[in-house]
Amino acid sequence: MSSGPVAYTTRRALEESDLAACFQVRKEVFVGEQHVPEDIEYDAHDATAVHVLAVAADGSALGTGRLLHGAAAAGRTGGDPAAGALGRLAVTRAARGLGVGAALVRAIEEEARALGLASVDLHAQTHALGFYERLGYRAYGPEFDDAGMPHRAMRRTL
Repeated sequence: MSSGPVAYTTRRALEESDLAACFQVRKEVFVGEQHVPEDIEYDAHDATAVHVLAVAADGSALGTGRLLHGAAAAGRTGGDPAAGALGRLAVTRAARGLGVGAALVRAIEEEARALGLASVDLHAQTHALGFYERLGYRAYGPEFDDAGMPHRAMRRTL
């Protein structure tokens, strides 16, 4: 018996239950799999960020990401007020390879457009550069360390 493609939707996380699901995915991926210390995974920006969530037809959370904008994004965008900062993109192990990550990036870009932003920046783990390049992002600047992992800054004009 084969299971067909997993149906899922992406949406802005507005309800407390949605935010809890976002944080649980991040804990599973970043804290559990990548050993990011929990005290640096969650930060003050979570309160003002736009969070997006990918949800399967059965209601289970498959992935999440967040968009920082305004002053909160300045440290990741070189201070460009027209740029947002995509971050904390995480997809559960079971949902990888289904296109969830790309769908979340596009959902974050739609939120950025709705806020009137002209571009989206991100700090990509170097192993994920190809994923973001396929979505139209271009790396800039030198490689740097974040949470013990090599990263590069990337940007996509919307």
